[in-house]
Amino acid sequence: MSFLFPRNTRASLLSAITLATFLSACGGSGSSSSPAPEPTPEPTPEPQPTGSWSAGDLHVHTYQSDDAQVSLESVLEDAFTRYDLDWLTISNHLRTSYRDHDGAELGESIPFYQALIDHEMPYLKQALEQDRYPGALIYSSFEWDMPTHDHVNVGIGMDAPMSEANLRAVAEFEYLFTTRDAGLFDPALVERLGDQPRANTTHEDALTALRWLRDNHPDSYMLLNHPSRYTGKYTIAQIREMHDLAPDQFFAIEGMVGNQMEPDRGGYAEAYVEENLSSRTYGGTDYLVAQLGGTWDALLGEGRRIWNLANSDYHFTTAQGRYSSGYAPGEYAKTYVWKDGEDASALLEGLRGGRLFGVFGDLIDALEFRAANGDRGTVMGGTLNAAPGDQVTVTIRFRSPETNHYEYPLESGQSAYMKPTVDHVDLIVGDVQAPARPDSVAYQSASNPSTRVLARFTANDWTVDEDGYSVITHTFTASGDQYLRLRGTNLAVNVPGQMKDGEPLPDAKVEVANDAARFDAINARNYNDLWFYSNPIFITAE
Repeated sequence: MSFLFPRNTRASLLSAITLATFLSACGGSGSSSSPAPEPTPEPTPEPQPTGSWSAGDLHVHTYQSDDAQVSLESVLEDAFTRYDLDWLTISNHLRTSYRDHDGAELGESIPFYQALIDHEMPYLKQALEQDRYPGALIYSSFEWDMPTHDHVNVGIGMDAPMSEANLRAVAEFEYLFTTRDAGLFDPALVERLGDQPRANTTHEDALTALRWLRDNHPDSYMLLNHPSRYTGKYTIAQIREMHDLAPDQFFAIEGMVGNQMEPDRGGYAEAYVEENLSSRTYGGTDYLVAQLGGTWDALLGEGRRIWNLANSDYHFTTAQGRYSSGYAPGEYAKTYVWKDGEDASALLEGLRGGRLFGVFGDLIDALEFRAANGDRGTVMGGTLNAAPGDQVTVTIRFRSPETNHYEYPLESGQSAYMKPTVDHVDLIVGDVQAPARPDSVAYQSASNPSTRVLARFTANDWTVDEDGYSVITHTFTASGDQYLRLRGTNLAVNVPGQMKDGEPLPDAKVEVANDAARFDAINARNYNDLWFYSNPIFITAE
């Protein structure tokens, strides 16, 4: 699926030619016959961006993860046949596997890279060769237990993620940066890496792994998953440190987390006490991103290109009739990325570029966010030059589908025919300062006091164009280095237990004794609390 939007083009400029010059050039009356001045040439038009919107999921598990209950085949069917995604990343845990991609017991535990070689990769290659999912982009990554922290997704070698060289790189990473017994690995690999120390227990080891990616496989990424699920797993100083070390690899946060079918939304199960409010989700979104003026805004307020996205973290929806975990890929959470090309390297460049947004429950399925200063403009992820006092015009176009995937009862296949509707959209602005130095107090600060809602728009503030897109236009005066971002929701600005004065409240645990009733209550909670978050546009003072 793709959405293409009309682009503004710069008007052509032609020099005026005076009547006297015209007559002279034609031999008409006049004194001397000096040659007519050359017309000013038309300026070269601004190059128009190529590419299209695409939707996908970077965080999906199968039976090869020890805590998952779904086959690789069912995951692919859900993603591409049922929910119409364009790309998908299989990201099983970087742990030993005792089952294959269909759930069959192996009789032994094997390292992740061996399971990848023997089971996951052959199935994916066969699916691609047989063109079961035309036009789909599929590749393997992994979810690593980062030492002293929580989980990160690692995509190695995006220039050729299904190649033999990539498989060797995955095996090397697993050997160097996990506590796996060396006896589980190919002896030739162990011998080849014998002079490199294994790094798998400290924060410094985590940095060593990131540095290894940067230096050996720059066409890779490391995505920070569900960052606040457990208290104290990351400080903002550590996040800054990782971004300083490898900004082209460490550039994204899974702020719109998966596992939304957990009673503790997102699996954020720390005790429900005031001191753990930073380890809650807010409208299904990690506190790190959801808090206005919080950690994400502090990072953006240094001009850091760190983007937010949405994933499913799919393990299973329900299991044994007692447990629930998350939605299938494409069912509830989507990340939309503008990419130019069909392969994994194009996806990586799209992710790095920041023209992406995350959404829950198909609240919207298209978003164009643009800022312009006169005839100069840019989109999400871009930078606009504007002197203080310049008038900056923001244009927002979004569309909601006719229905989303809300079922009742859950997993019945019976659609509830819910039409998602945006109640309001917030245009958020924050000031940008120079990045804090590592030895400064500011490096430890997780707030940006300048962040505020610049404008809030409801249906009274937008029009609907002929293509069915809601259109908002807003002009404000630039005041220096700033960034702009959007968030939107189906909730009114004050909803008891969910929203107060436009700010999301911490999600409550669903506590219903009957299993089936609890599943339906969780599902209803999620579909009645929908959000989208854009990524920012930066404004740089001229």
